[in-house]
Amino acid sequence: MKKLILAIILLSPCCLFAQIGIKAGLNYAKISKASDINSGSKTGFHVGLFLAPPSKKILSYRSEILFSRQGYNYKKGTSSGDVKLDYIQTGQLMSINATKYLSLLFGAQAAYLISAQVDSSNGGTNTNQNILLELYNRKDYGYAVGFEVHPVAGLIIGARYNVSLGKIYESLQTGQRPSFTSEDAKNNVIQISVGWRFGKNGKK
Repeated sequence: MKKLILAIILLSPCCLFAQIGIKAGLNYAKISKASDINSGSKTGFHVGLFLAPPSKKILSYRSEILFSRQGYNYKKGTSSGDVKLDYIQTGQLMSINATKYLSLLFGAQAAYLISAQVDSSNGGTNTNQNILLELYNRKDYGYAVGFEVHPVAGLIIGARYNVSLGKIYESLQTGQRPSFTSEDAKNNVIQISVGWRFGKNGKK
């Protein structure tokens, strides 16, 4: 959380030239290519801010920084558990302003893992950050696609699908929860959010 606050402070000068907005919402997260652990989806949340220069053109861009809690559930043999992964997520997105009330978004994103926790059915809660963060890849990257609607000036309601291209594990480990054999497991997250754009009555 301290890193998120620092990043907000560093981005503050940009607000002189761009409209600032806040957003928050739900995450529906899971991992792909991990069928050997019967992975399931997990509900989390995200919160943060965005910077968007005002534009009346069909194309515009958006910079974002978010705190995002995601993860997955797993079951392998007699062992099952719940994994929480907290990321600081940044994004650079292009916006196609289809109408006054609808925008289509796509672009690149990067994330940095700041916290991990595993709750296991046969081993309690593992909160040792040094051990867990060695298992997971701290850096993630990928792309995002989605849309936003603007029912009234300032209000933003949107949905987005984030697809990671980086592997979730730094290296494969055996005998440590959660262990599985899929080397290509990746994060996938659906984000549903509500936000508010400040400045000039929230208009583009």
